[in-house]
Amino acid sequence: MLFLSMPKARRMQTDQFGISGGLIVSQQHQQVEGFPDSQGPSFSKIMLYSFALSCKLKAAAGSLQSRFCPRFSRAASQTKFPLSRTHGKSFVHRSELKHAKRIVVKLGSAVVTRGDECGLALGRLASIVEQVSVLQNQGREMMIVTSGAVAFGKQRLRHEILLSQSVRQALHSGQNQLKEMDFLPSLEWPIMFSHRSNSPHSSRELKVQWASSDPTTKLPLFHPGKQEQMSVSYRPLEKGQPCRCPPELTRCLAESPAKTLHSQDANLCSSDCVTRPAHHAAVQSVPVLEARACAAAGQSGLMALYEAMFTQYTICAAQILVTNLDFHDDQKRRNLNSTLHELLRMNIVPIINTNDAVVPPPEPNSDLQGGISIKDNDSLAARLAVEMKADLLIALSDVEGLYDLPPESDDAKLIDIFYPGDQQSITFGTKSRVGIGGMEAKVKSALWALQGGTSVVIANGTDPKVTGHVITDIVEGKKVGTFFSEVKPAGPTVEQQAEMARSGGRTLSSLLPQQRAEIICHLADLLTDQREDILAANKKDLEVAVSGGRLSQPLLKRLSLSPSKLNSLSIGLRQIAVSSRDSVGRVIRRTRIANNLELEQITVPIGVLLVIFESRPDCLPQVSALAIASGNALLLKGGKEASNTNQILHRLTQEALSVHGVKDAVQLVSTREEVEDLCRLNQLIDLIIPRGSSHLVRDIQRAAKGMPVLGHSEGVCHVYIDQEASIEKVINIIRDSKCDYPAACNAMETLLVHRDLMRSPLFDQIIDMLRVEQVKIHAGPKFASYLTFSPSEVKSLRTEYGDLECCIEVVDSVQDAIDHIHKYGSSHTDVIVTENEETAEYFLQHLDSACVFWNSSSRFSDGYRFGLGAEVGISTARIHARGPVGLEGLLTTKWVLRGDGHTVADFSEQGSMKYLHENIAVTHRTSS
Repeated sequence: MLFLSMPKARRMQTDQFGISGGLIVSQQHQQVEGFPDSQGPSFSKIMLYSFALSCKLKAAAGSLQSRFCPRFSRAASQTKFPLSRTHGKSFVHRSELKHAKRIVVKLGSAVVTRGDECGLALGRLASIVEQVSVLQNQGREMMIVTSGAVAFGKQRLRHEILLSQSVRQALHSGQNQLKEMDFLPSLEWPIMFSHRSNSPHSSRELKVQWASSDPTTKLPLFHPGKQEQMSVSYRPLEKGQPCRCPPELTRCLAESPAKTLHSQDANLCSSDCVTRPAHHAAVQSVPVLEARACAAAGQSGLMALYEAMFTQYTICAAQILVTNLDFHDDQKRRNLNSTLHELLRMNIVPIINTNDAVVPPPEPNSDLQGGISIKDNDSLAARLAVEMKADLLIALSDVEGLYDLPPESDDAKLIDIFYPGDQQSITFGTKSRVGIGGMEAKVKSALWALQGGTSVVIANGTDPKVTGHVITDIVEGKKVGTFFSEVKPAGPTVEQQAEMARSGGRTLSSLLPQQRAEIICHLADLLTDQREDILAANKKDLEVAVSGGRLSQPLLKRLSLSPSKLNSLSIGLRQIAVSSRDSVGRVIRRTRIANNLELEQITVPIGVLLVIFESRPDCLPQVSALAIASGNALLLKGGKEASNTNQILHRLTQEALSVHGVKDAVQLVSTREEVEDLCRLNQLIDLIIPRGSSHLVRDIQRAAKGMPVLGHSEGVCHVYIDQEASIEKVINIIRDSKCDYPAACNAMETLLVHRDLMRSPLFDQIIDMLRVEQVKIHAGPKFASYLTFSPSEVKSLRTEYGDLECCIEVVDSVQDAIDHIHKYGSSHTDVIVTENEETAEYFLQHLDSACVFWNSSSRFSDGYRFGLGAEVGISTARIHARGPVGLEGLLTTKWVLRGDGHTVADFSEQGSMKYLHENIAVTHRTSS
């Protein structure tokens, strides 16, 4: 048999497209070139090579097409990278999933099919194909285990039947039409009886064949498993007449406008409900279709759809149909294994499906009725993943992952990581609307694959918010779905830490103010007593950072601790301890609503705080003291560059908390959690506070969807030099604002100079001072126009340099300076230097920034310098806290009402009471 004939000249032309491994069959000698086997290839290999070459030709054509249609080559343009891994053990942590080379993606029935269970969810399928293509073009080996043939076939057959019905209706009329329809078995309409019962016979299917348009006529019913015919007579319900059907029994027939009829048949439950179309010709119900016939009709269409989608990304796909018997026969199993390896070697995506056209139908039950399912689809994916030595199995379903209780339960919690042996702590719920496996089958299959060395993730493939990136997110190691791991971590998970912190925080907030102050003072003592151990740990971190060469000099300065820094920390903590005595439970307002009805507004903790900081170990005791003083629970995530220092500081913090038994209130996240994953714990965390670079803050603000973030993304601070400024003050303020600590968020980044000062001695002194301090100057557009040879022109007036660099720009007036700051500033800290009090007050009143200073350095914008003891950060937000956030910024309020049987009805027009709304002087600072 001749499979492909191609002369060598033609083969040389194909090589120009980057096609290798061409297959040539000589008509005369029937010899096949391109195979190393001297005995010649097997029949199946010839077929595979022939198919691969045709796919590569199509891919080459697609690559040419993509030159003119770039959207077709999005995935193909991805940079490939080498992937290698020795199979045998599954990955221990999510972050290792990015090393997975061979990946199996299992698409559950609920993922592939539409909500009406008739036809495919084309949008979801297209996004999944795109993600698989991206990973395939990265150099990975992708395989898909899919369902959907029955759904696709049902859609096609239903269309054909309805078309046939329409033709018959057009050809026949009146009684002839009804008579013709009596002989159409395809026009039997399903009626479902769904009892909420645990009985295996709790669901029955009845088929109603309409014989008359008269609602009082007896209609024939058929029961599956019974040959005899049953009849039921119906009578219309009167308008407004209530239905007396038992709530545990429901029955539906059609979606079109209908009349509700009542059953009076003794063979059925009394007072059943049935929905029947108002007119026989308007029936839109779907006939019962045999699943195997649907599969036979849908297989080719499903594969054609996959092929059309993958072609857009210059990728070839191949279909493989299997049955359970193929895995019981060793020879068939070896053949399947060989075929899959050949396809993967030729960069073809195998699409595996069970051959539903020949497999026996599943046992009837309520979950399967009218649904589309592939029997043992989960076990099929697990079996293939293990036999093909896949690194990762991604099982997409219609739930977020594995829950400890049925997902619909109020107390159900999504399990991030599942370990073998944890099955006893899981309560499985009902199965999905389609499919027969259910979550219990998925877990068993996942554990079987895990034992075989394949990592498994179960995730949601139907949520429109994540479907477009769920597969790539999993491979990138993001916290999506449930990850199966064989190795349990030594400590608690971050979710467990957050729950422990919340519980400990509630106990902490219930302590007396002096008890919280004692904890903070004890921590201040430990910082000085354990100074040598702290500095030794910090030295290790500095040595690692310097040898790695990854940190800049400003970041190294932030990382470094010294005896003077520890002393300053200790002093600041004692200030916080003093202020903590009048924080939680403080009465802000008292109002007498009416006689014996009093209202109080009191301060309370926010809840659980997540503080993410980098390269600043001194942040840990500061934030911990503020959280303790305000009664908040605390979850800390520090940078790995300060891991040794953070660990000892956290140990000392917990030692201080143990004085009053609230050790768990402050937790340090030491697991390999990504910041983005922490920002998704919206059920466990109440407020996120980032401490670090503007890049870190922006990333957290983007990732924390639906969670409040307290902080600022940038610190673009301005100093405006007015025409009436003092020379001495100008030089000192500019030097301190820029050069004292260039990496700080409150350092000056832009210097605004009044135009009248240009070419003045004052301006020359400013430039000379900056040169002496080795500050690199960037010229703004207006400043550059004044100079013949100007410094490098600034790329952006919104730049935060964080180093010995700054921008100089010229303004025409104080109003011009205010307008410039409003346009290019970050609402952090801005300064005016002038001797004109009227000009200064105008600047202070009209500038909308968190901190506005007159004749003082921008570096004063700090919680310690403000007398707050310490700060958790500087906020540029306009709600809750703004500027340096100390103890007050970590408190919110609640309202407490004390009455004596009062009701709102007492204050109505006919009531006996009147509102007083009298303000009561707050004599007791804490709530009674």
